[in-house]
Amino acid sequence: MVGSGWRMAESTGRYHLTIANPADHSFARASDGGPRLEAELGDDGSHQFLRVGDLAKLTGKTVRAIHHYEELGLIEPVGRSKGHYRLFDAETPARIRWISKLQSLGLSLGDIRTLVKNRQASPSALQSASQLRRTYEEKLVEVRTRLAELGALERELTASLAYLEACGTSCTPELTPTNCAQCDRHAEEEQQHSDLISGALV
Repeated sequence: MVGSGWRMAESTGRYHLTIANPADHSFARASDGGPRLEAELGDDGSHQFLRVGDLAKLTGKTVRAIHHYEELGLIEPVGRSKGHYRLFDAETPARIRWISKLQSLGLSLGDIRTLVKNRQASPSALQSASQLRRTYEEKLVEVRTRLAELGALERELTASLAYLEACGTSCTPELTPTNCAQCDRHAEEEQQHSDLISGALV
């Protein structure tokens, strides 16, 4: 965009668009004394800025959740439109998806906020990457452990369903549920009940 400049935002370490030529682009003063973006789209369409509602549609998050992320400093608007709507850059949906995936990995918003602050406070990109790598390594161990647990549970469910399907062909209407624990109508290999079966028969 001709006549535009970039300044580093102290709070997030990300670049904010500022208008360098007031004669070509109207702008208002932000609370920190710096210029505030007024255009949502550049004349050539090369810069696209998103409102909170746009972010909600793109990420599947609620407007309330996105406002909360902003309050925590996890995302930050680059400015405001002429209608005073908060405007975010095109990279913000990726940040929101990152937040969502970290939550899926078990991190709280407080944990994520600490992670963001630690990255911002890192004296070098190398140290910042090292800190992030340690977090991801810990989560990878947890994910693999959980996958192993889910695999065992899947096998137990499969065996339990096979046992219950056999009940449909071996059982008779005159038997009551109290007879299930002593049932001898299953094949020998089915006599070793899984916890999912044994617990139900107690």
